[in-house]
Amino acid sequence: MQILDTSAFIHEYTTDDEVVSVPEVHDELEGEHALRFDAMEGSGMTIHVPAPEAITNVERAARGSGDADELSETDIRLIAAALELHATLVTDDYAMQNVAERLDVPVEPIARDGITEEREWRFQCVGCSRTFDENKERCPICGSDLSRKNPA
Repeated sequence: MQILDTSAFIHEYTTDDEVVSVPEVHDELEGEHALRFDAMEGSGMTIHVPAPEAITNVERAARGSGDADELSETDIRLIAAALELHATLVTDDYAMQNVAERLDVPVEPIARDGITEEREWRFQCVGCSRTFDENKERCPICGSDLSRKNPA
């Protein structure tokens, strides 16, 4: 079973496996891509609404990896659906792949190479250069903005 992200419809991804998506993906699509979603739904694609507990687990994992601000509500729901259904997530989104990896959800990339390692992002103050494990609205030391920093 595969959970299809928006990029699967944009890149006209095909598979013989059972496919599932979430309603929010349709909202992100326009034109022929939205029609492709409708056609796949009409030919048997399941639309799944993940439980609040699964969404909470994904949000917690995203905060832990530092990807929370990079994920949309749709992204979170797609990962939650894959987690709940023990399915493979089909996406090119690196932040989604990173969180899925953290939750042991298998991922299949479409048009790009997948991630090669799981990351826990750090956040660096643009003013005083201090780094933090968690993203904050502003630096608690000098009040400047924080930017996401590669941990490597």
